Amino acid sequence: MKAVVCTELNKITVEDVELDPPKQGEVKIKMAATGVCHSDLSATNGTIPLPLPLVLGHEGAGIVAEVGPGVQNVQPGDMVILTFVPNCGDCFHCIRGEAHLCRAVPPTGRQADGTSRVHLKGKDLAAFSALGCMAEEAVVPAISVVKVKQDVSPRVAALIGCGVTTGVGAALKTARVKPGSSVAVFGCGGVGLSVIQGARVAGADQIIAVDLAPNKLEMAIKFGATDTVNGSEGEPAAKVRELTSGRGVDYGFDAIGVPAVIEQCYRATRRGGTTTVVGVGKVTESVQFNALLLALEGKTIHGCNYGSVNPREDFPKLISLCERGKLDLEGMITTTYTIDDAPQAFEDMKNGTNARGVIVFD
Repeated sequence: MKAVVCTELNKITVEDVELDPPKQGEVKIKMAATGVCHSDLSATNGTIPLPLPLVLGHEGAGIVAEVGPGVQNVQPGDMVILTFVPNCGDCFHCIRGEAHLCRAVPPTGRQADGTSRVHLKGKDLAAFSALGCMAEEAVVPAISVVKVKQDVSPRVAALIGCGVTTGVGAALKTARVKPGSSVAVFGCGGVGLSVIQGARVAGADQIIAVDLAPNKLEMAIKFGATDTVNGSEGEPAAKVRELTSGRGVDYGFDAIGVPAVIEQCYRATRRGGTTTVVGVGKVTESVQFNALLLALEGKTIHGCNYGSVNPREDFPKLISLCERGKLDLEGMITTTYTIDDAPQAFEDMKNGTNARGVIVFD
């Protein structure tokens, strides 16, 4: 079968690979659609340190083709969304309502038993989040799939696997945006646009989109932003404060992960407000805050992993919001690709062409 593989840093190729059958507690998925997420790019350039060679892909949906021994949550023929954070239901975090922090499958690029299911010329390959779903098929942990209705559009379902859930969840579940509030979103890629949609669903009165790219600011307006700030034209935090009577916003969201932008987002948040960091930065970088003002301004800083969601509970809710016209996920799919076009999909992502690019399988 074909799979998109990062063979070495900054090198992406489409390879013919071999896939083992599922073992205990695993399922094989025939992929229907896979989103091209910035986290995949971060894995190729070393921002997210993962073992190479690596089968990319962690945002996807497909049909269960085969189940291994002991699997009870799904059966062949089920439509499922893959979740890059497993949901075991039994660990320290899961039983405390923190399913988004479950570590039942360690982030090693291997399955729970420490071995690989995918191989290239006899050599084991790692798989992004034990999924590696940027492939025609994938063997994944059963606790990493959520059954959904059969009639859900696969490419819409794929987006729920990561970007939409992370962004919408950041607004609704991590920050818990209140009706009538003001919001600023720094970075208007797929995740940032999803934060904007989540803030709109929450009833925010003012949503300020901040980005360097005019085309992304235009997309932000389409998905619910009321104001835009071009970050290349002066200090963004100052412009956000100008738009909010000098105070700053109630809720600031960083969807980029660059320290300087996180600091801008924090400065754009009012005293007593909440700054939520959604973007994934480099392990070698740090963020600086003024030690005096950190206490005196009384702001809250949130880290946001996977939108603080429980995939089993929240994936169906997101689908319902989409069906009721509250979320526009089809509109976020700017371009679709075949698996052979994957290298171009990554180039388009680097260039900021898409809200979201999606690889669709026959």
